[in-house]
Formats: sequence, C-alpha cells, structure tokens
Amino acid sequence: MFETTHLHITTWVIGLILFFVAYGLHKSGKAQGSKISHMALRLFYVLIIVTGAALFFIHSSIDAALYGVKFILGVLVIGFMEMVLVRTKKGKKTQVMWILLLLALAGTLYLGFSLPVGFNFLG
Repeated sequence: MFETTHLHITTWVIGLILFFVAYGLHKSGKAQGSKISHMALRLFYVLIIVTGAALFFIHSSIDAALYGVKFILGVLVIGFMEMVLVRTKKGKKTQVMWILLLLALAGTLYLGFSLPVGFNFLG
C-alpha cells in the first residue's frame, strides 16, 4: 500500500484544495461553510501525516537525512496552513505566515519530487 506515493499525494492535494476552499469561504463571509471545510481539512492533516510517516518509515533508509528534512518541512506546511486560517479568522495579519507557508511548501515539493521514491518531475 505504501510502496508508491499515490495515497500520500492524493491526501495533500485534497488538503491544499480544502485549505483554499476554507480560506475563500471565510473571505467571502460564509462562516458556516468555512468552519465545515476547516474541520474536514483538519482530518486531512491527520491523513497527510499518517501517510507521510508511513512512507518515511518504509523508505527513509534510502536517504534518511533528506527524508527527515522533508518530513519536518511537511509538518511545518501543515502548521503554517493552520496558522493562516486561524489568524485570518481572528483578523490578524497573515503576510508572514503566507510567506513561510509558500517557502515551506516549495521546499517540501522540491524534496518530494527530487527524492528517489515517487514521481520525478524535476529531472
């Protein structure tokens, strides 16, 4: 089941979609829809971490250091996604969180697509 990255990629793609849906619903003033999609996103956080951890423990012998960095960056992406949504709901500034989210996401995607397991879109 975890020989490939299909399940993990599916969970984080759905997670990113839910993140933008929750953010968009909140910005458009639809609090109930935003709350529901945010709770669904939190479920996907768990699924992303579980599938990522399974891949990490199975394949980390290939390059433990880089897979460890990718794992940490992935957890940071989830943390920054949550901070963006919560700070937006509280009316606080989110520019720094957006920058950190995009940097962590770029690093995670770069490592994920350049490491041996999974798809190699970068070369």
